Amino acid sequence: MAASLLRHVGQRCLWTRLGPSLSVQHVVPMGTTAKEEMAQFWDKNTQSNHPMSPHITIYKWSLPMMMSIGHHGTGVATSVGVSLFGLAALILPEQFPYYLAFVKLLSLGPALIYSAKFALAFPLTYHTWKGIRHLMWDMGKRFKIPQVYQSGVLVLVLTLLSSAGLAVL
Repeated sequence: MAASLLRHVGQRCLWTRLGPSLSVQHVVPMGTTAKEEMAQFWDKNTQSNHPMSPHITIYKWSLPMMMSIGHHGTGVATSVGVSLFGLAALILPEQFPYYLAFVKLLSLGPALIYSAKFALAFPLTYHTWKGIRHLMWDMGKRFKIPQVYQSGVLVLVLTLLSSAGLAVL
């Protein structure tokens, strides 16, 4: 009874928000289209004779640049991995111990198991250590260029050590 009442009230609220009177009443005509805006933008840039912004290929790759790109990449990889693991837990018919026993039955060598565990731990540990370094930067510890490189190397060393340690477990 309560669910039916809640659904009815929700539908009534939704219809009053999305009803045709609301959508037609607040229509504002657009001044220009996106295509026209882009044409104006490129015309202005062409007439000003300003050079285009440099592309990433002309920069000399540096450790902070690569670490920043790696931080974004490991964040995406960790997010995708956790999401896929959660989705698999919802969709797959058996419980986790079943699949763990299946992997054990495959009799994969210890080197392959260790490598797989290292590959799973690396993005998480790198993203964590790089995030801690970034938080130090946000707290006002403005590094000079030598300190930027030193802290970058420290992050890489801590990542390798912690990933290896987690893979041993």
